[in-house]
Amino acid sequence: MGRFKEPSFADRQKAAQEARKNILSKFRSQPGPDDPAVKARQAEREAFAVARAKVSSAREAAKAERSRLAEEAAAAAAAQLLREKEEIAARQSVLKAEQKAARDARYAARKNKKR
Repeated sequence: MGRFKEPSFADRQKAAQEARKNILSKFRSQPGPDDPAVKARQAEREAFAVARAKVSSAREAAKAERSRLAEEAAAAAAAQLLREKEEIAARQSVLKAEQKAARDARYAARKNKKR
């Protein structure tokens, strides 16, 4: 088995230079911003972004509508509860008036009995 040969400084420098050349050639081989394929991809991205924005706005509108309906339902429930409480209070006041009238009638009957 042979020993591992460490690359010399010149080898490392040459490898780094080759890597830089490869990166530069890769960058230069890429299409420019005025290339039709690049423009087509950009247009596709923009169309997708517009579609996503439409979906998002529709979702927000639906959410706002649900929120509005929930608020209306809560307001209707609160109004119904208030009406029920007023009806209960009215029934209780009528009941108290009837009880007072009955009590007064009993009191008057007792007074008349004594006379």
